[in-house]
Amino acid sequence: MAETNEAYKGDAYCVKCKAKRDFEGMVHISDSGRRMAKGKCPVCGTTVNRILGKAQ
Repeated sequence: MAETNEAYKGDAYCVKCKAKRDFEGMVHISDSGRRMAKGKCPVCGTTVNRILGKAQ
């Protein structure tokens, strides 16, 4: 998974908390070419991911 220099600030679903949480993280490019924001849940510290779309 390749990391870009792009930052992301938004919301994602935390599986552990079972709720949507606002988080800040970095954008990564997955092996399949999708852009994903990856960061930590501010409440429980679990890693949260949000799929953003295909990389250009």
